[in-house]
Amino acid sequence: MLEELRTLVLFAEEGSIQNVARRLPLTQPAVTRQMQRLEELLATTLLDRRQKPPRLTAAGLEVLARARDILASVEALKAFAADAEPQGVLRVGMAHGLSDASVAGAVAGAAAAFPKMSLRLKTGWSAELIEQFERGQLDMAIVLRPADHRGSDALGTERLGIIAQAGAHLTGGRTPMPWVLSPEPCDARQTLLSSLGGERHTLVVAAEIQDPAMQLEWVRRGHGLGLMPLRLAARGLPDGLALVDLEGVDLSLQVVALRSPHLNRLAKVVEAIAKTVGEAIEIKA
Repeated sequence: MLEELRTLVLFAEEGSIQNVARRLPLTQPAVTRQMQRLEELLATTLLDRRQKPPRLTAAGLEVLARARDILASVEALKAFAADAEPQGVLRVGMAHGLSDASVAGAVAGAAAAFPKMSLRLKTGWSAELIEQFERGQLDMAIVLRPADHRGSDALGTERLGIIAQAGAHLTGGRTPMPWVLSPEPCDARQTLLSSLGGERHTLVVAAEIQDPAMQLEWVRRGHGLGLMPLRLAARGLPDGLALVDLEGVDLSLQVVALRSPHLNRLAKVVEAIAKTVGEAIEIKA
């Protein structure tokens, strides 16, 4: 109907079907059909065809005023949608394993560049966040996937290291000590189990602790082996901790950004967050 309303407004401005046809440009019969179609849609007569050239009826003048309001609203809506500065609420989910100060700083820095945007950031296990994203409860989800994940949504690789009490005497077997790990369904824990042989291997868990700082303290006190992103270990391990090399154990995960197809202007914010998170997880030499 918008095209028909625009034709009506042009008719009021030009005063004749011929002039409207020249301005669009359309043929005169095509313009006539648009006017007739609008009359059919509104079930009213808009033109008094007894006059030469036709003139708007009283109903036509009323529809003309409303048509101008509608077209002005449509143009305002287009301008709103095309606004260069993103605004609104952006709901982001972040995997627990990525919720450290480095990544948090990267997200905060990216979000600060868009002052009209309000961020709603929550953390969770990847499986939970993926489910919430698929239900439309999140606009973006930054999650951890297996190392063999391939796709344009990958931001980079999160490599994990095994840590132990400094100076601990590790003897016997492939994993001579129990583990201090996050509760299931921890992404790092699943990767560890898979690397050690999956269902054929049973992890001896000394403690299940979700808080990373408390995990490190438990490991420092010698209660078991723990996991830590190598990008954080590269900046210096806390006193009393050391990296352990278990031959053949690859603890790599892909960091993946899931994006809603309905972001509109907020797509700029999502791209900025994805870029800075990708940079944050790189291990600097």
